[in-house]
Amino acid sequence: MDLNKIFIKNACPTKVGGQAVLEGIMMKGDDRTAVVIRKPKGDMHIKIEALPPKTALQKIPFLRGVFIFIDSLVVGTKTLLYSAEVLENAEGYEDASEPDKLTIWLTNKFGEKGALNVMLYSSVFLAILFTVGFFIILPTWLVNLAENFVQNEIGLNLIEGLLRIVMFVVYILAISKMKDIQTVFRFHGAEHSCIHCFENGLELTPENCKDFGTLHPRCGTSFLMFVMIISLLLFSLLGWPSLFLRITSRLLLIPVIAGISYELLRWAGKGDSVFIKALSIPGLALQKLTTMKPDEKQLEVAIAAMKAVLNKEGPKEFVGTTDMYGNLTSEEATV
Repeated sequence: MDLNKIFIKNACPTKVGGQAVLEGIMMKGDDRTAVVIRKPKGDMHIKIEALPPKTALQKIPFLRGVFIFIDSLVVGTKTLLYSAEVLENAEGYEDASEPDKLTIWLTNKFGEKGALNVMLYSSVFLAILFTVGFFIILPTWLVNLAENFVQNEIGLNLIEGLLRIVMFVVYILAISKMKDIQTVFRFHGAEHSCIHCFENGLELTPENCKDFGTLHPRCGTSFLMFVMIISLLLFSLLGWPSLFLRITSRLLLIPVIAGISYELLRWAGKGDSVFIKALSIPGLALQKLTTMKPDEKQLEVAIAAMKAVLNKEGPKEFVGTTDMYGNLTSEEATV
């Protein structure tokens, strides 16, 4: 891992971030988001949405990380569902199938928009339930088995924290074997290469983006690694109470951990000191699993999404098609 190619000297950090979705990328700027999806026929669908202004609470250090964490869950799931819907309705999509009985019942009961909202928030709830159950409750329950062999409280907390990290890495390794996930990881790499290119003041072209790596210090994957490391350190201060108290304390401290982790991520994205580089290494190592080298067409998608959020003179609300140069073909647009 060449840190000089990640923490690039004289680069100008930006707040623009993104997320890989099915066959596409969502970029988020100061005042808008843009999701660009490559359809089976090769054309690129784009949806631009205005962001609501931030409240005073969302600007307070440490507290803002909690809001961003929740928002990323909702918006991330919403964008994934949207990308799936675009692909299913696209010309040339070969795996289109009839809606299942649950989808039909929800549509009849709540209408198409209401059904989508039900599925969105149900997906977020299930994702939270899985994350809490598998990565928080399960590790602390499993470490109960070590109580007869390890009497030291700090040692038990250390085992729990390391087990949580190992379980997460194994999970990422397992899903990375899936073809669809590998495509998502390539789009993730395209997002990072595009942001690096922009932060270095170069013209956004596939040729320029190719010169940059797929690892970036200001990535959601690094945020998750910060969460696990901070939780390991913080939980160690709480001793080793009963299983019920351990689970309760870990759940209650999630907002605190998210707030601290977000501030560390922001800090890591702004500097290139030796300490910041050392702090970022675990998250960057994890990114080696969640990013892959993109092809030219995937870079074109990233560039189109980036240009859409950077273009302050462009529409804040738009649904249509685009090319990598930011030329929009209107289907429905309002400024």
